[in-house]
Amino acid sequence: MKAAAPTSKPVVRKLRCAVYTRKSSEEGLDMEFSSLHAQRESCEAYVVSQRAEGWALVPDRYDDGGISGATLERPGLKRLLRDVEAGLVDVIVVYKIDRLSRSLMDFSKLVDVFDANDVTFVSVTQSFSTTTSMGRLTLNILLSFAQFEREVIGERIRDKFAASRRKGMWMGGNVPFGYRVENRKLLIQDEEAAIVRSIFQRFLQVGSATILARTLNAEGLRRKNGKAFDKGLLYKLLSNRVYIGDAVHKGTSYPGEHQPLISQDLWDNVRSIIAEPARKRAGHCRRQTPALLRGLIYAPNGCAMTPAHTRKKGRLYRYYVTTSVQKLGPETCSVRRLPAGEIEAAVIDEVRVLLRSPEMIVKTWAAARSNSDEISETEVRDALVKFDALWEELFPAEQARIIQLLVERIDVAVDGITIRLRTEGIASVIAELRERPNLDRAA
Repeated sequence: MKAAAPTSKPVVRKLRCAVYTRKSSEEGLDMEFSSLHAQRESCEAYVVSQRAEGWALVPDRYDDGGISGATLERPGLKRLLRDVEAGLVDVIVVYKIDRLSRSLMDFSKLVDVFDANDVTFVSVTQSFSTTTSMGRLTLNILLSFAQFEREVIGERIRDKFAASRRKGMWMGGNVPFGYRVENRKLLIQDEEAAIVRSIFQRFLQVGSATILARTLNAEGLRRKNGKAFDKGLLYKLLSNRVYIGDAVHKGTSYPGEHQPLISQDLWDNVRSIIAEPARKRAGHCRRQTPALLRGLIYAPNGCAMTPAHTRKKGRLYRYYVTTSVQKLGPETCSVRRLPAGEIEAAVIDEVRVLLRSPEMIVKTWAAARSNSDEISETEVRDALVKFDALWEELFPAEQARIIQLLVERIDVAVDGITIRLRTEGIASVIAELRERPNLDRAA
């Protein structure tokens, strides 16, 4: 009797299984046994139950803690997809399909990647196969409900946020300059609050966010992030109702829980200035801030110096600030700013000396004779002496006009200034003095 031939066991293909876990919030991630551990434990047990089918767990872990399923920008998921495309994974195991994605569109992209690499997707609590049309239908239905659930959760969060804002509560975001956050409440940061109050008060006096920004930067004041102030930021700050104690949600203001930094009267006055047309405010600003050397004075690096001013304890302090310092930083020029009163006085004194010099009198006489042959050198000298005596009696606007006529350019150096006069400008001033012996004192 012949012995029966031994029966051969069918060869079972080994399937490499990768477990993916995700949790939206960071709450509880530092616990010894978190939601990610629970998901992994269930998925690993499921893989073990399928050992007879050739399932084997890969050693790599693919976990994303504290990341929403609304995005595919997840480190663990990206690493999993790289391994899928490298042919290192055959089956992806998750606890629920919404752990992989809550977006129907994103999930469709993931399934396309899985199909292209012959990878099967399995949900432990929602058993189905993505290789059949019925499985795909089931998947789309489940994803639709997952997306619906996400949208409902989002609506609840937005409703809660709106209700909290109506109660005046701080609900996060960029902390306004002048405040700090402690226990989810806005508290006054004294040093920054003083700057905010100063900005509102100065704007009342200056009426120009551009000039105010230049002044603040010239004084070395900076924002929370260390960057310089600019016009746009100042207008945002001057329009932020948080400074009068309000909480704003979608354009509607509610009384806030925090303390205001400025009074309602100061706010109303500032807002009334901002409501004025920009051209009107610019004209008012120019009238309020005389600048004899506007457009004439240049720093050692060749950049123009622009007028700026500030007020402290009711006193006006005027400066000429190098434009490159305002735009690019203090290291761009050896002369950052000059006190306006000192440099203007120095220029005026120098102009007076130059006007009385024999060389300048001769040049002026030559320029004046091109318009009138009757004028003599003595008349030119007398007119310049008369101008020197009348200078202090002129109003600022007339002084500025005369300086613009007389001076072509002023170059500032570390050790002094160089002034270039307009000979033809001096001649026109002489002509005015001849026609009007008593130079008008009109502003």
